Amino acid sequence: MSNSCYTVNLRRTLDVNDSAYMGECVLRELLDEFNCPPNLEVERFLKRSSLEFTKKNQSVTYLTFRNAPEGDLFVGYFTLAVKPISIKASSLSKTMRRKIERVSVLNPANDTYTASAYLIAQLGKNFALSKNERINGTDLLELASSRIERTQYDIGGVVEFLECEDNSFLLDFYAKNGFKMFDRRITDEEEPEELIQLLRFI
Repeated sequence: MSNSCYTVNLRRTLDVNDSAYMGECVLRELLDEFNCPPNLEVERFLKRSSLEFTKKNQSVTYLTFRNAPEGDLFVGYFTLAVKPISIKASSLSKTMRRKIERVSVLNPANDTYTASAYLIAQLGKNFALSKNERINGTDLLELASSRIERTQYDIGGVVEFLECEDNSFLLDFYAKNGFKMFDRRITDEEEPEELIQLLRFI
């Protein structure tokens, strides 16, 4: 991964005493520059919800920048949260079961583990940049995982997970990066959507 990329917690951009402070008006102007045609929900979340979710501690969004001679480029973002997950024992190998048993509770009635896990809730590249300027998807994912690992060092935990559409390109991408499918979920929106749930042990 390029050492020229770095992340900034959205909270810092609103803290007048922080070196990353830019204020809400300037921040919103920056977010408006983000463009993600392959996944409009990723774009909508950043522009409409990321700020409020961060303020309410529902999740925290991290902006990703790359150092450049003409000025740092806003190349992408990711959003993290802590959420409970339920994992069917039948979907885990023996090794994976031993790991999850350390931080979960098993419900014998349905043979399902319940555990707290780190959720990579959003992950998006900025397509407003030229192809040569964009961040690699694997690099952005690893920046998110690195941030989770720093939190894990302080408070523990063994699992990170995410959800994505039933899309062969996305599923292949996450599989190549060590994520394994463990379940499916139907969203409770006006137009329900099936999402594939994947996990990776930290």
